[in-house]
Amino acid sequence: MSDQHLSDTPFSSLDLPTALQRGVQDAGFRLCTPIQAETLPLGLQGIDVAGQAQTGTGKTAAFLLATMAQLLRRGPAHSAKKPNQPAALIVAPTRELAVQIHKDARALGKHTGLKCGVVYGGAGYTSQRAEVGAGVDILIGTPGRLIDYYKQRVFDLRAIQVVVLDEADRMFDLGFIKDIRFLLRRMPKPSKRLGMLFSATLSFRVTELAYEHMNNPQLVTIETDSLTANKVTEVAYYTANDEKISLLIGLLKSMDAARTMVFANTKRTAEEVRAHLESNGFKAGLLSGDVPQAKRLHLLEQFQQNAISILVTTDVAARGLHIAEVSHVINFDLPQDREDYVHRIGRTARAGASGDAISFVCEQYAFSLPDIEEYVGHKIAAESVDPQLLAEVTPAVARKNTRHTTSRPRKRSPQTKSAQGKTDVVRKPRRRTTRSKSERPKGEE
Repeated sequence: MSDQHLSDTPFSSLDLPTALQRGVQDAGFRLCTPIQAETLPLGLQGIDVAGQAQTGTGKTAAFLLATMAQLLRRGPAHSAKKPNQPAALIVAPTRELAVQIHKDARALGKHTGLKCGVVYGGAGYTSQRAEVGAGVDILIGTPGRLIDYYKQRVFDLRAIQVVVLDEADRMFDLGFIKDIRFLLRRMPKPSKRLGMLFSATLSFRVTELAYEHMNNPQLVTIETDSLTANKVTEVAYYTANDEKISLLIGLLKSMDAARTMVFANTKRTAEEVRAHLESNGFKAGLLSGDVPQAKRLHLLEQFQQNAISILVTTDVAARGLHIAEVSHVINFDLPQDREDYVHRIGRTARAGASGDAISFVCEQYAFSLPDIEEYVGHKIAAESVDPQLLAEVTPAVARKNTRHTTSRPRKRSPQTKSAQGKTDVVRKPRRRTTRSKSERPKGEE
């Protein structure tokens, strides 16, 4: 982490159990980020917290450390709870975020003896069910899969000591709030548990949720000069629709794009961009909403390990993913929702690092730019397209459709070529339905 991104509060000054201090040291953390410095002392005292901070500022470590400290002090393993009763529940809006929280929890809590489990849709239904049923101390998951298992009585919520809602504003956006309320109402009363809520924005609906289901939470807002990270260099290229692929390839060839995310507004556009990149010598992966979960996780692992250098994606990857050292974010399409712009470019310049955000302002999506600039509070520097940046593009090779189908192919009539070279259907001769005059009985003429 860059020191400019950190506070003056060292982790060693916090009242963390020894096992957690060891995990913090192993992770290489020395100084807290501002959101950690403000919320961790409250959480460690058992005070409910509703925190707002920019993406990539260390919120996950803040609530994980507070959660684990609470459980270690109360001794979940020695309480009277049943094996299928988790002591803490952490709810995340997306599968990728749930997996990331679980990964961070295992790293920070590896000396604690606390057992963490994660559940999410799209994969591992039986294995996840078995793990939760066998018992975990900290249950991390997405709302749909959590409620599915809860209704099957795989686990219950009567022994919950800590509940965390991460990306609460995103829960509203995705329509999960009814599910969240369903879970909260089946836990001990707010006065009997520690509650923590984190959100990029503490809107009226988020604060209403906090006051309804938490115990007089302390609101913590980390103010910044702008909505976008301070160390992101933003630039916009005004380009024609038919020049975007050429400009993208030209830019990638001209810069050191070690780990780049390219955002498109639709799955179809993302597929086309990925195909062009591969045809022009770039290793690129495609991440969209309908990619199976196992493949998503494998793809993200390849990207983090530099097996692929470019990840082409829709807004499914704009939030909830922590991918270290993303050097460039390219908006191949300007987002139509101005908030998505902030979340997209927030994939770079995380934890105090620097990064570049490049946006293509084309004929189709140029109307989004004024709204985005108004929202972020500043003009985005404009660059003209130098003709030398426009690369010669090798045409994309269409991928074969590998979808499987159980329906049988429809039989077609045999075909032949006519004299003019056209394809004609060869039709079977029709059966005669009339008889010759000589075949007819007398009197039928």
